[in-house]
Amino acid sequence: MKMFVQSLVTCCCLFLVTACGEPPPKAVVGEPAPPFTLVDTNGKTWSLAELKGKVVFVNFWATWCPPCVEEMPSMQNVNDFMPKDRFVMLTILNNDQPASADAFLAKIGATFPVLIDPKSRTATAYGLTGVPETYIIDKEGVLREKFIGGVRWDAPQAMQMLVKYAAR
Repeated sequence: MKMFVQSLVTCCCLFLVTACGEPPPKAVVGEPAPPFTLVDTNGKTWSLAELKGKVVFVNFWATWCPPCVEEMPSMQNVNDFMPKDRFVMLTILNNDQPASADAFLAKIGATFPVLIDPKSRTATAYGLTGVPETYIIDKEGVLREKFIGGVRWDAPQAMQMLVKYAAR
């Protein structure tokens, strides 16, 4: 009986170790950004792979998040300023309703797309810890910057950083 219990415990431990496997890799600054393909609230499909050659600004947000709401006007200012042939701004809605996001952005006159991540797979791939979080991906698809929390994106220092990546 003792031998049976030991064998059973060993089998269970081996099963748990192999079933759990390795956790999915998280986005790491200096490494290629995790790929994603998501659909926006207008039905357009966006694929990170198709945006190579442009700096991609990826912002995870929600309408119920005060810092997210506060940074949106400065994001629109950046979106208006940056050259469209070298820069694209994408927002990914996190745990929120697409209709709420569209209504809010229409109210403030924002023109950047809102992508839907229905099963939070992209959020998981990026290691999202909360909202807002923003990732700057260079023209080669490498994650260059990660910002946790709200940022005044049209402040001189932030603008200089974005212009620097777009000019490369």
